[in-house]
Amino acid sequence: MFGYININKQELSKEDLDTYTSYYCGLCRALGERFGKKGQLLLNYDCAFLIILLSGLYELDDEKARFICPLHPTKKHVFRMNEATHYAADMNVLLSYQNMMDNIRDSGSKQDSFKSRFLHRDYMRILNRYPRQGKAVENAVMSLWRAEKEGSENIDEVAGYTGQMLSEIFLWKEEGMWADDLKTFGFYLGKFIYLMDAYEDVEKDHKAQSYNALTSAWLKNEEDFDTFSRLLLTSMMSEAAKAFERMPVIQNASIIRNILYSGVWTRFQAVYAKRHRKDEKEEKKKEKSVAKEIKKAHKKTRIQRKKT
Repeated sequence: MFGYININKQELSKEDLDTYTSYYCGLCRALGERFGKKGQLLLNYDCAFLIILLSGLYELDDEKARFICPLHPTKKHVFRMNEATHYAADMNVLLSYQNMMDNIRDSGSKQDSFKSRFLHRDYMRILNRYPRQGKAVENAVMSLWRAEKEGSENIDEVAGYTGQMLSEIFLWKEEGMWADDLKTFGFYLGKFIYLMDAYEDVEKDHKAQSYNALTSAWLKNEEDFDTFSRLLLTSMMSEAAKAFERMPVIQNASIIRNILYSGVWTRFQAVYAKRHRKDEKEEKKKEKSVAKEIKKAHKKTRIQRKKT
């Protein structure tokens, strides 16, 4: 379910891109310091976004330094780290561990079962450090799992569980006048992520006979499915954007707006384009098949005429 909250690189200035990359590198570094290489393997853009938002809202002071990345050693890179980086690193592991547990429950994934053993001790430490967030994630994941097993067709309900989970994740500090907006922001962003994941996987899940909240809508009217999904996703992102615009974020605001108004839609556009290219290929294939059959019929008619 990770990977949907990303930048639109083409519409981001070089300065903002460098800033974004430095926060991402900071998250990678924090994961390594706190959890070792196994933590760095869990790195995702969604938690990098969490850092950028919290850093801007709370106007945190960044520690900046140049370093050589083992994966990109040809030149030095810059990382930025602050209080929010360490929090996001813990949330990254918390969410990743629960995602593994969900995969184990769903499919008995041996790979996730193996990986989760190495994270269990770290996961328990995070639960002790952040009991509110940990409880919220566990409750939401289990509620979602039950709803999916029951085959719920209530799209708002099932997407809402991911929303509830992220609302608590984005609420870093319970005190403060922006707590309600942070929770609202996280709630609708979580619903968007869940629905975007469902939109992308609807065909695959149908073939595998796996649960997908959007399967009924897709089967009911494939022609209007993309429009329906876009409207649904737009309504979620609109509410998230409203909550963001109520917060007094100046630092990193241009990066955040790039993500909210453009970046989150790059995946939708890619899935849409891929799906319709596939449809076009199938149509062309059908047209060739029909043309071939017509050609055969004409040939058969000519042969019969010659015989008569």
